Amino acid sequence: MTADAEDPAAVSGQDGVWSSDEAANTGSASTSVRASTPTDTLNPGRNDHAPDSTGPRRQTGRRGGFRKRNRNARSKGPFYAALDLGTNNCRLLVAEPVGDGFRVVDSFSRIVRLGEGLSQTGELSEAAMARALGALRICRNKMAERHVKAARLIATEACRQASNGQHFLDRVRRETGLNLEVIDRRTEARLAVAGCHGLLDPQAAGAVLFDIGGGSSEIVWLDRKKNRRRRGLLRAWVSLPVGVVTLSERHGGVDVGKSVFEAMVGDVQDEFHRFKARDSLKEALGERQFHFLGTSGTVTTLAGVHLDLPRYDRRRVDGIWMEDNEIERMMVKITGMDYGERVSNPCIGKERADLVLAGCAIFEAIRREWPCTRLRVADRGLREGILVQMMRADGHLRPGAGKSDRDKNAGDKSAGGKIEGDKRDGDDGL
Repeated sequence: MTADAEDPAAVSGQDGVWSSDEAANTGSASTSVRASTPTDTLNPGRNDHAPDSTGPRRQTGRRGGFRKRNRNARSKGPFYAALDLGTNNCRLLVAEPVGDGFRVVDSFSRIVRLGEGLSQTGELSEAAMARALGALRICRNKMAERHVKAARLIATEACRQASNGQHFLDRVRRETGLNLEVIDRRTEARLAVAGCHGLLDPQAAGAVLFDIGGGSSEIVWLDRKKNRRRRGLLRAWVSLPVGVVTLSERHGGVDVGKSVFEAMVGDVQDEFHRFKARDSLKEALGERQFHFLGTSGTVTTLAGVHLDLPRYDRRRVDGIWMEDNEIERMMVKITGMDYGERVSNPCIGKERADLVLAGCAIFEAIRREWPCTRLRVADRGLREGILVQMMRADGHLRPGAGKSDRDKNAGDKSAGGKIEGDKRDGDDGL
């Protein structure tokens, strides 16, 4: 696995047109994702946005000191950048608006394990901070080469939890010139919806969206049924303080037998009490047709192994459907692998071999609690949601933008869902 490429695929620097409303064509040469779901309304302009936790802080080209050096003659800009520094990964997308969507002109991902040891010490280790800083310097240089007009650079659970999180942010600013914004869990859930909701089946009643992270996992109930208080898709959400890094450090990630795996599942189930809509979602699933919508390294790994890919390919994975029997077969296959087999699998590799079973345990707990018969796999998420917000704020993307011909042929009616109604973790006014 290449450390400096779009993880787990090696896709650094690859162009692709994105549109958040399109049912992904998993066999196409370039994946399109239309940005059409209204998200938070942002005020355009050069200055940073309001300091509340749900609005982005954007760094302009002037403030960030980015220099212009466009190496791609086909790309004219303006360029926007979205960076997500999580507990396990550091990821960057640079894109330009194209029609009612956007084209990714550069990308980067590296597993940095910023949250390594955090659950035991409460602090970010020196080694982990050094790894993250190395990746952030590469991201800074990529943004500089594109002379980005605006960027939103977010950090999540590891920086939220660490007692020395602010020290790390200050160090990042001092050594790289990048201003990282620590977002709260509500914002993280909203951005995941903004980036992934276009894969919602237009014929389904809704979806159970989940994002399995390194230090936390978000579960979002998306529902087309409207009432007087809620006219959009987002019904309820919760952020659980458990992710693949925290769970693997607690139970071990190398030698994971059945009893250890079940203990992991139990730890996740113990956190479901935080979701105030837990029983209401169960009732809805019993009455209407929902599907899973998964965005994480766990589900993309499941899909890659399911497709028996010789090398992970984002274009093949993003948007693929998996039926319940296929999910079960892949869960049995991966949980039955020993560490060496996981390392040698091209869709897992050494960097994920000790984490993937923790991710499978989190997904298994979700499956047992809120069973759905189908899974839509999303190799997209927070960064795409950020890009949609920034471009729409500057007038490049219209709320409820028109669909592609492929969407029209598929009869996709998922556009226009408005994200609203958040109050606090696990309680969206139910």
